[in-house]
Amino acid sequence: MQFTDQELDDLINQPGPPQLSGTDLSGANLSGRHLFGADLSNANLTSAYLDGAYLKNANLSGADLTGANLTNADLSGANLSDAKLINAKLTRANLRGADLTNTDFTGAEMAGVEKI
Repeated sequence: MQFTDQELDDLINQPGPPQLSGTDLSGANLSGRHLFGADLSNANLTSAYLDGAYLKNANLSGADLTGANLTNADLSGANLSDAKLINAKLTRANLRGADLTNTDFTGAEMAGVEKI
């Protein structure tokens, strides 16, 4: 399902952290969006544009981020356990303090990634 920019704004700009668990956001343009503490567990984010997104403390456990662009994204403190980041672009992403248990980074671009 493709969301319009307005629909994405409506989903994200609710009171409190966005609750998007299991949502199909494949191909969505979330570049530069503030998703602090968002629940994106088990979400489909394949080929999504998340460059420069603020995902600090977000729950991305079990999410599919295959082919997603996370260049310069802030994923510090995020839960990425069991997430798929196959062929994702994580150039200069911040992964400090992120839970990377069983995360699949097969083929991911990770130049300049900040971690631990």
